[in-house]
Amino acid sequence: MAQKIRDFGIEKIFCSPRIRAQETAAILQKELNCPIEILQDIRERNHYGILTDMVKAEAKEKYPELVSLLKDTHNTIEGGEAYEPFVARVKRGLVTIEGSDLKIVAIITHGGPIRVIFREILKIGEISVDDCAFAELEADHRRLKAVRLDGIELRT
Repeated sequence: MAQKIRDFGIEKIFCSPRIRAQETAAILQKELNCPIEILQDIRERNHYGILTDMVKAEAKEKYPELVSLLKDTHNTIEGGEAYEPFVARVKRGLVTIEGSDLKIVAIITHGGPIRVIFREILKIGEISVDDCAFAELEADHRRLKAVRLDGIELRT
């Protein structure tokens, strides 16, 4: 990914506080030679609540009704972050990034926030996201639009 985006002119990397995002940001920083800022609002959603740290087979065996509920991203189970506050948090993170007055930035985050951007902000719909995928987005008068996708596919 670093090779693919090295000539974009990225001025700063905004990164989720999660370790795997920070590791990716550090790799990119070496290639892009720009600062990293950790941004709490673009972290992944804790959708799994009390199922966190369980392997899927164990969760299905112990809590089949909860696992079934999680098939709908709008559902929340005990200990999980509700969908609407998650969407509001991701939007708040994007407003923070927009307020930086930088022209070209990279955002290192996770599948959940990326899906929120496509579903709730771009209004494109559901997507599948590969590891190290990226979307080139353009802001025009506070409206985002996707101009290039790499490793992100629209679901039909």
